[in-house]
Amino acid sequence: MKRSWLTRGGLAACLALLLLIPATAAAAAPAGDGPPGFWWGTDSFPVSVPGSAPYSMPYLGGAYGGYIGMTGNWAYWQGCKGGFIALSATNAAQAHTNYTQYHKGVGVGAYWFMGGPGVDPHYNGTTTEASAWGAAQAARALSDIGNGPFDYKVVWMDVELPGIKPAADNGWNNVYTSACSGVIKKSGIPAAVDRADFNGFANYVTAHSSYKVGVYSTASVWTSIFGTGTDSLIPNTYEWTYEPETTNYTGAFPYGWCLSHGSGPCAQFFGGQTSSSSHALMWQWSGGGGVTNGIGGFNGDLDQIDSGRLG
Repeated sequence: MKRSWLTRGGLAACLALLLLIPATAAAAAPAGDGPPGFWWGTDSFPVSVPGSAPYSMPYLGGAYGGYIGMTGNWAYWQGCKGGFIALSATNAAQAHTNYTQYHKGVGVGAYWFMGGPGVDPHYNGTTTEASAWGAAQAARALSDIGNGPFDYKVVWMDVELPGIKPAADNGWNNVYTSACSGVIKKSGIPAAVDRADFNGFANYVTAHSSYKVGVYSTASVWTSIFGTGTDSLIPNTYEWTYEPETTNYTGAFPYGWCLSHGSGPCAQFFGGQTSSSSHALMWQWSGGGGVTNGIGGFNGDLDQIDSGRLG
C-alpha cells in the first residue's frame, strides 16, 4: 500500500501543521517538469500550493500540472466506520484554474477507491454478481464526478491492498461476513471473479459516459489479485503506478519515467504494460504509506503525468 491513509483526528492534526509550513523550496527548484508534455501534480490529501494564479508546483517549481482527488470510496459509500474521502477542494480549484485559464497541466481528475468482490453485500461467488458490484460502484463514481469540475477525462479505479479497516485487502483476496464487518468468512477469491468486478466498473463507465477508464495500482499488488494469466492483462486500460518512489523529492525528482532527473529507477507499470506503452499515463513517485517524505508535516503525494498519451 503506497498511499498514506490517516484517521480523521490524525488528518486534522496534520492539516493544522501543514498550514504552518510554507512552500519555499520552489525557489531553488528546476524551472518545471520535463520532457515537454510531462507535468508534476498532486493527489488525494491537501498539499499547500504557493502564491496566486497561475499556480506553481509546490517544492519543485514550474507549473502546478494537475490534481487527482478521491471522488468516492466503497467503504464510505457503504457507511462503514473508518470510511473516508481524500479530496482537496482547494487543490482541485487551483489545478482547474491553471488548466482552464492558463492552459497549463491537465486540470482536475478523480479516482474511486475500489471494493473487491469480497466486500460486495450480495457476494455469491459468481462473475455475474461481481460484475454487477463493479457496475454499481461505477454508477456511484459517475454520480460523484458530476458534482464538481472534471477536466482530466479518465475515471480512475484505485485497486490496492490498503492495510486498513474495514477490509485490509479491500475485498480482493478475502470474502467478508459483511461489507463493514472486517471479519473474514472465506480466504481466496478466483482471479476471474476479481476481473469481473474490474470489468463491470470499466464497462459501465464506457457505456454510460464518454470518459476513459484507468486504474491505479502496482505490479506486486496487481499480480497478488489477478495472477499472471489472461485475467491480469489490461493492454487497453490507462494506468497510474506508484513504484518506485523516493523521499528525496527535491533531489531525485523524475525526468520522464525515471527518478534522479532521468538516470535513476524507472516507473514500473503492470498488467502487461511498461512505461513505453501508449496507455501508461501517471506515476505517483513520492508519498505514501511506509515511506514518509514529510511534505506538509505528513506524506504529500507527488505525481508525474504524461499529457501527450491521453487520446
